[in-house]
Amino acid sequence: MIDKIRELEKLSRLLDPKASQRAKWNSEVLDYANTFLNNLDTSKAFIQSEENGKAIYHLDIEEKATALAPLLDSSTKNIDGVGINPASGGHMGYIPGGGLYPSALGDFMAAVSNRYAGVFYAAPGAVRLENMLVKWMCGLMGYPEHAIGNLTSGGSIANLMALVTAREVHKLKARDFERSVIYLTEQAHHSILKAIRISGLSEAQLRYIPLDENLKLSPSHLEKAIIADKKNGLIPFYINTSFGTTNTGTVDPLKPIAAIAKKHKLWLHVDAAYGGFFKLVHKLDSKFKGIEEADSITLDPHKTLFLPYGTGAVLIKDKAHLLKAYHCLADYMQDVIGKEDEISPADISAEQTKHFRGMRVWLPLKLFGLKPFRAALEEKLYLTRYFYEEIQKIAGFEVGPEPELSVAIFRYVPKGKNADEFNKTLLEAIQQDGRIFLSSTNIHHVFWIRVAVVQFRTHLEQIELLLDIIKKYVKLNT
Repeated sequence: MIDKIRELEKLSRLLDPKASQRAKWNSEVLDYANTFLNNLDTSKAFIQSEENGKAIYHLDIEEKATALAPLLDSSTKNIDGVGINPASGGHMGYIPGGGLYPSALGDFMAAVSNRYAGVFYAAPGAVRLENMLVKWMCGLMGYPEHAIGNLTSGGSIANLMALVTAREVHKLKARDFERSVIYLTEQAHHSILKAIRISGLSEAQLRYIPLDENLKLSPSHLEKAIIADKKNGLIPFYINTSFGTTNTGTVDPLKPIAAIAKKHKLWLHVDAAYGGFFKLVHKLDSKFKGIEEADSITLDPHKTLFLPYGTGAVLIKDKAHLLKAYHCLADYMQDVIGKEDEISPADISAEQTKHFRGMRVWLPLKLFGLKPFRAALEEKLYLTRYFYEEIQKIAGFEVGPEPELSVAIFRYVPKGKNADEFNKTLLEAIQQDGRIFLSSTNIHHVFWIRVAVVQFRTHLEQIELLLDIIKKYVKLNT
């Protein structure tokens, strides 16, 4: 048996490479990263391909080892070389992610040490760091000292956690679900509908509140609906609002909605996944009035803090509410009892096994400081405003509501042609060109093209390029 153990040990030790091997891999990966970043100025934001990375299948998992060089080469061709390039300043479709370089370094550090950031006992420093980041976000939103939250994989999980917390706080049982009422608008992010389904509330009543002329939730219609539902023996319990809708970047009127929620004792959630970190821009302070009164807030640092995908956050105003929904102990965790100076993330989350996300957030915030983040966000506001004004100077274009944040919608109305079809073709032409990537949406059955200025590498150069591409297309096709 000893001989067998020794034989297996020799092979298993290959999983722990020596310094020389690590240095070689480090050099190759660093060259790959630098080449990718150095070529961004000339790389396309969107690349269409018939193959769409199929050659990656040639590198399926097998018994024998493979050198790193061909793996990096395949990654460059079959992953980086097709589809949307989210690192490009030309990516202005959907709500772009960021990908700050120090975040990659933070992920590397977190993966190398592999700290388990779920329980204080296991990694007290990591838990303190993540809780410190959450406290900073709570303070930014105007929450009190006893507020708490959790770093999540994104806004979808954050929205789910908020809804489940509200369900538990309102003590809703399965027998109540058919009479429970959730209030939202047609502009709510689709992750809200997913959260309703996953949380077991599919049988709840969904009350879609009418929008005003600026696509904002109407407080007067909201209160009328709540009063009517109460009279009909229903259980109103949850209001979902948006601080920056995905379609148009619209901000719901939080202050009057918060007053309604308080008056009727409903849970108020603000989905600020896209817009929340615009709180760093002081000129927008008035738009945030009322957010501090929400029971829960969703934030997405991978959007307007420009961090890599997989970085979200949920904030809960009352710590006891989050503990009520998620705290649970197992026998094998008995060693941690009485040894925690801080709340463990696993006790206030759906996750037990938890990646140390905090390092990818903390490192860039500390290395850069907040000042360039504020500047970048304000720059995006001005760039969007500039595009909104310039596109209207081109004959035939109409625009949607005045942008409140960094999303604008526009469309061309040709004479004697179907406007929707023309704009679909225009969008396809922009995507085919590839230097800029935009997306579209439908509002009240009308096709609109969206421009979302969120990527930190998007500057005036990219906006001017977009306007030039549009002008040339319209000139050739009208």
